[in-house]
Amino acid sequence: MAAIDVTDATFESEVIEKSKDVTVVVDLWAPWCGPCKTLGPIIESVVDATDGKVVLVKVNIDENPAIGQAFKVQSIPAVYALQDGAVVNGFMGAQPEHEVQAFIDSLAPSEQEQAISELIAGGDEGSLRIALQMEPANEDAIGALGELLVADGRVEEALALIERIPENDRTRKIAASARVGETPDDDNDSKLTALLDQVKDDDDARQQFVDILELMGADDPRTASYRRQLTMRLY
Repeated sequence: MAAIDVTDATFESEVIEKSKDVTVVVDLWAPWCGPCKTLGPIIESVVDATDGKVVLVKVNIDENPAIGQAFKVQSIPAVYALQDGAVVNGFMGAQPEHEVQAFIDSLAPSEQEQAISELIAGGDEGSLRIALQMEPANEDAIGALGELLVADGRVEEALALIERIPENDRTRKIAASARVGETPDDDNDSKLTALLDQVKDDDDARQQFVDILELMGADDPRTASYRRQLTMRLY
């Protein structure tokens, strides 16, 4: 796979967003840089051998100064690896092939990680359970299996499952779905209005109120208003 030339305008999509799905290696260079010309073919060859497990992008910092400033580059060549939108490793200066190989090897997913990723992508209950046998605290597998269990009505099992990992946006929604179930949008206003009179003294009513808001989501324009009303009733 050929290296991708990235500019200030495409950095967000080609590096930050893409790194949420695959490791992205950024090679910062300039036409006048001799060591850059030495390193370039080496890193391209090593990354190409990963068969897409690692993606290489190249940035001409003379033409794209904002990217160089973002990385606080003091000299080039400079190489940075990003995963999930964050820098996880890097090096500066031209390196021999065996050093570049070791650097890339440290970034590529192991065979087990690759297998787990493929099982999660399968998405069926059997595959997800195998993934969790291999990595019991895998958040993606737990989230996907929790959603399947709730959809199948096995809510207690789903709630027990998500307790394995720290609470996050996905597990909060799974828990809310398990406790409340999916409710038609046109029922939410009447239910929330009725619950408001109970939330101060009734823990179950308060939890149901919060769960409904969780299922509505922050994008629903009513959510912020109902959260303010909840705060007023509680305090």
